Amino acid sequence: MVLPWKEVLGEGVPSMMRSLCTLKENHGNQILLSPSLVSLDLPDDWAPVSSHSHLPLARNCSNKGTAAVINGQLIADEIRSGIASEVRRMKESIGKVPGLAVIVVGERKDSQTYVRNKIIACEEVGILSVITELPDDCTENEVINALSSYNADPSLHGILVQLPLPQHLDVGKFLDVLSLEKDVDGFHPINIGNLAMRGREPLFIPCTPKGCIELLIRSGVEIMGKKAVVIGRSNIVGLPASLLLQRHHATVSVVHAFTKYPERITGEADIVITAAGVPNLVRGNWIKPGAVVIDVGTNPVEDPSCELGYRLIGDVCYEEAVRVASAITPVPGGVGPMTIAMLLSNTLDAAKRAYNFA
Repeated sequence: MVLPWKEVLGEGVPSMMRSLCTLKENHGNQILLSPSLVSLDLPDDWAPVSSHSHLPLARNCSNKGTAAVINGQLIADEIRSGIASEVRRMKESIGKVPGLAVIVVGERKDSQTYVRNKIIACEEVGILSVITELPDDCTENEVINALSSYNADPSLHGILVQLPLPQHLDVGKFLDVLSLEKDVDGFHPINIGNLAMRGREPLFIPCTPKGCIELLIRSGVEIMGKKAVVIGRSNIVGLPASLLLQRHHATVSVVHAFTKYPERITGEADIVITAAGVPNLVRGNWIKPGAVVIDVGTNPVEDPSCELGYRLIGDVCYEEAVRVASAITPVPGGVGPMTIAMLLSNTLDAAKRAYNFA
């Protein structure tokens, strides 16, 4: 069955096919017909899912939720407590503490909220934090200057540029400038490359995928040999999550906006990690009975009854999935707190490495 959101996406396929045909026709002195990978890049524009979906509920649904709820907040609190203890031990032993620098561009409310939560989390565990705020219309050089300054500051061991950025800014340029040893977001091409290669160890693993795996491990979920599906393929979550699952010996499939019959592929998975950014994309009938579902999606939907006028929901239709899955993360209170905990952990690791502190 082809879902409604797939029908909308079909409009983007002919243009891609035309570009591929053009590449074949105009190869000139080119020895190989394969185009550059960058020329193949297309945006994963998922069409919204109707709130009045006609999809049936999943097989074996009952009237009572049976999935165990994976409490990301509780697990994150345990991890943060351990980080705070290590920061105190570092301060008492060598008189130093880890330092984190954050660069935020523009006045997006969601970005400001995320940054504020990161700064508060740093304060709670004793990590030094500094922030540079730049206007929406800042130049790339202004961001690069801030990065270069933080690169040279020995009291700062982690640097992150809050995403997303305004369209006129190229995040790739900033990753090229960012010191590899301070890339606590784990997005530097060398860190991603080392994550992808067996036998290599990245200095840092991206925070959200790292948090997802930590949730699975601490919840007693076996990863080795299991079928896993990652929904979404962003550089921030989907791609590194799929690589990390492979490093843990799962058999991994990636579902994206151009995937045909995604519900069938997802329905075979023992582990589902979804990071598409589409509210209620994954319905109950997508999920294999007994599967474990990690919902990375954090999507605001209007709700006048809430204080802020909206509430957050995930990519997974929780009310349906909870009847089918064996375990599931809620939104909020699932992956979000773990992402911040992993950022703190990466920053602590960076400081330990810088000071040769064991």
